[in-house]
Amino acid sequence: MENLSLGLLLMVVGLPTVFLILLIIIYLGKGLIAFVNRFIPEEIILKNNDSESGIPDRVKRIIAAAVSEATKGKGIVTTIEKR
Repeated sequence: MENLSLGLLLMVVGLPTVFLILLIIIYLGKGLIAFVNRFIPEEIILKNNDSESGIPDRVKRIIAAAVSEATKGKGIVTTIEKR
């Protein structure tokens, strides 16, 4: 009976501990992502491949508008490649 009570005690203490540690990891990750997005801007290198890609400007504008709408203005199209 002593082993059963010890096992239950370890489970009652261990499961919330693991859950708490996972929550801490999740929120630290979200905080790090928010910090990096706010204070370390990504360098945007626009390639002017209008003649090489063969994609009309109208299609590029439509794709850029769709990405902007889907990401609520946070996404930027840097390159479009035709495959």
